Amino acid sequence: MKKIAVFPGSFDPITKGHESIILRALPLFDEIIIAVGINSDKKGYFPLEQRIKWITQVFKNEPKIKVQSYHGLTVDFCRLVKAKYILRGLRTSADFEFERSIGQINKQLYGDIDTIFLLTQPEHTSLNSSIVREIVRYNGDASQFVPDGVKLIKPE
Repeated sequence: MKKIAVFPGSFDPITKGHESIILRALPLFDEIIIAVGINSDKKGYFPLEQRIKWITQVFKNEPKIKVQSYHGLTVDFCRLVKAKYILRGLRTSADFEFERSIGQINKQLYGDIDTIFLLTQPEHTSLNSSIVREIVRYNGDASQFVPDGVKLIKPE
């Protein structure tokens, strides 16, 4: 059976931290689906189509990686794509506490799912999409925080 992992997030925008987690997880799985979540209660800063385009560009040479959008519960999406693993990156102990709770609930909702945690590289511990958005919002240069090929332009 194929080992399929889902790496869910808003990726608004994708960061070098996300990229690092995904690349380091590649040897563990036959397929990684980068699942861009659509939250009807939140409007993304960057358009969904742009986020998907960036992620696709970043991983264009990785045949084991697919990019899809989804809405609803992550475990329901995992069932749909026959994934048995959810991949999550951890920057801090606070991330662990938050993600552990979600992972345990997900396990109760879908007994076949396991959450796999990878620690971020030390240089990415302080990096998150919110910080990158804030830099862009105030016309700063955030290029050092996003993967090559991601050209951040402040949305109109």
